[in-house]
Amino acid sequence: MDFDLSDEQRLLKDSVDRMLADRYGFEARKGYRAAPEGWSRDIWAQFADLGLLGLPFTEEQGGFGGGLVDAATVMEAFGRALVVEPYFATVVACGALLRHAASAAQMEALVPGIAAGQRVLAYAQVERQSRHSLTAIMTRAERDGDGWRITGEKSLVLHGDSAETLLVTARSAGQHRERHGIGLFLVSADAPGVSRRGYPTQDGLRAAEITLANVPAEALGDPAEALPILEQANDEMLAALCAEAVGVMTAMHAMTVDYLKTRKQFGRAIGENQALQHRAVDMYVSLEQARSMALYAAMMASDPNPLERQRAMHAAKVQIGRSGRHIGQEAIQLHGGIGVTMEYAVGHHFKRMTMIERGFGDTDSHLAALARLGGLIAA
Repeated sequence: MDFDLSDEQRLLKDSVDRMLADRYGFEARKGYRAAPEGWSRDIWAQFADLGLLGLPFTEEQGGFGGGLVDAATVMEAFGRALVVEPYFATVVACGALLRHAASAAQMEALVPGIAAGQRVLAYAQVERQSRHSLTAIMTRAERDGDGWRITGEKSLVLHGDSAETLLVTARSAGQHRERHGIGLFLVSADAPGVSRRGYPTQDGLRAAEITLANVPAEALGDPAEALPILEQANDEMLAALCAEAVGVMTAMHAMTVDYLKTRKQFGRAIGENQALQHRAVDMYVSLEQARSMALYAAMMASDPNPLERQRAMHAAKVQIGRSGRHIGQEAIQLHGGIGVTMEYAVGHHFKRMTMIERGFGDTDSHLAALARLGGLIAA
């Protein structure tokens, strides 16, 4: 495997880093969070101007033909800056679902608006009882002429309170936890029967509880056999989250090392203490382990073999969770009391890292799943 970025990917990385350095400081982020939607439409338009919102779609679909490594590069930069805009929800999650499930006509109707920054999407999959399962779906889809009607409740829908379009999983057949009978549907967020309750999450993003009462919907692909598509898209989401986590951990490590160099006690920088230097080095080792697994996940997320792909995603998420916990705890402890104040950035990074560890299955659940598959390298 070649882990070096291409010239185009380096240019992408440099342009994203430069824009975030100019417009996304910690104080600026506070202002974006204070906006009515919890994020900045102006920044969203800049993402569109840079081509980031159309990155995963082909040129024929109205996008820019980027791959998973390109998306991972962007997500890592967003992790360092703690970006709160709905990039993961719209471009990564819903973008993956559209690419794998939508018809040409549906792509033509949706992608240009996404790429131009005019349409925000949200993925409504989680239900109160679902935990980490993609098959624990009780929301029902009933045939209504040429369309569908959906009834059910969805929880923790990232940026579901500001999305214009929802991608909703629902059962058109089968029973709870059966693999057969699961479909993916397009729902207009302002359709009759849709009610949303938005709220801030612990890491500064936004989510919503959504109730669907006999809501008109349009199927994406086969309305009873969408699970393989959901699994493929879920693996791509995991790879993107791993990349974002590396960005978050990179920022925590850099802030901690800088603090050790500048914080003085008894007339000396605390970083002169060899024991603290060793702890900073241990943080760096954890960071590089996480970075390696995140790169591996980005390259394996498009593997056509679902078994090998899932092994890679489970292993990456386990390492990301372990490294993130270690780096976050060390960062907070080495900063002391300032590390947990709202005015200092490192605590906000630790919050985001904690939410990433819990998202799409926590470390323990992925470790158990990897064990069931026989480990990353089969015996």
